[in-house]
Amino acid sequence: MDQPQSAVGPLPHRPHAPRLARRPLVAALLPLLALLALTGCGGSGGGGGGGGDAGSRRTAAAAADRVEPLRAEPTPRLPATVRSADGHRVTVRSADRIVPLTGSLSEIVFTLGLGRNVVARDITATFAQAAKLPVVTRAHDVSAESVLSLKPSVVLAETTTGPAEAIDQIRDAGIPLVVLDPPKRLSDVGARIDAVAAALGVRAAGAELRERTDRRIEAVREDIPAAGHRPRVAFLYLRGTASVYLLGGRDSGASSLLEAAGAVDAGKESGLTKDFTPITSEALAKAAPDAILVMTKGLESVGGVDGLLKVPGVAETPAGMDRRVVAVDDGVLLSYGPRTDRVLASLVRQLYGSGR
Repeated sequence: MDQPQSAVGPLPHRPHAPRLARRPLVAALLPLLALLALTGCGGSGGGGGGGGDAGSRRTAAAAADRVEPLRAEPTPRLPATVRSADGHRVTVRSADRIVPLTGSLSEIVFTLGLGRNVVARDITATFAQAAKLPVVTRAHDVSAESVLSLKPSVVLAETTTGPAEAIDQIRDAGIPLVVLDPPKRLSDVGARIDAVAAALGVRAAGAELRERTDRRIEAVREDIPAAGHRPRVAFLYLRGTASVYLLGGRDSGASSLLEAAGAVDAGKESGLTKDFTPITSEALAKAAPDAILVMTKGLESVGGVDGLLKVPGVAETPAGMDRRVVAVDDGVLLSYGPRTDRVLASLVRQLYGSGR
């Protein structure tokens, strides 16, 4: 199995959190999240406790910054007609020029073995194989003109992709545009792989990738310590240069990963029902985390662990007193795709020790 990455988005594309009006807080944050991805993945910022040394973090981060395509490059069987998440029936007749509009979708396309066919990327596609592709987003908004100038044969988007006018402009130009729901939990991984593979006419490759991904995730889960004390972990989104400090709740996207790692989502368990809530001393005291989960660039933006402890309320938590910080690369933490086994392995290693 690939070596897990460490150290820490869109909220990865989240982050990948929906950008629609029904989730205004995360929607407003997406430009900030995209700036994190622009600076790349990896870095230091080192966490404390249970996470291995800085050298292993750098090695793992480097491994995490690449995708691992299937060995055989698939041949698309097209045309393919699929149901788009926005209600449209879309017929894809060619996969020669693919434009995925989120980093998570780009990861799936490349891992399916169709990376040569991708002609552009969203700013959150931070893995090495996509690095030289032209970027067709500004901050996190899609530029319809940039997309159309590349004469795509198919565009992949999510319901969180916007602005709506740009999506409409691409569709009105006659480009097959397939919209998927954004991933929110571990159980979404296989369905997303299947959906992308179906749209691109490579269902067999999708089945192979889904089986490989499921197998690797299960291998990590088998190595999680037996039932005992379940560490309480609070997911914090940090953007120090913009004075944005948020505590993840039930819909942050991190709960499924934390629970799969044998941990408790402290924000969710403390009663936070939204995706994110501004950090307060009271909220952190109620969450009482044993460890804090962050993204690498977010941690760097506040000056590492020392800076994190200056955020009001953090130093007084059990996690703060133990300097126990779990950090995972921005580009993969909430992507819920073919590299999710690495994310889960990193969480397990950092929470329970490098010996596992």
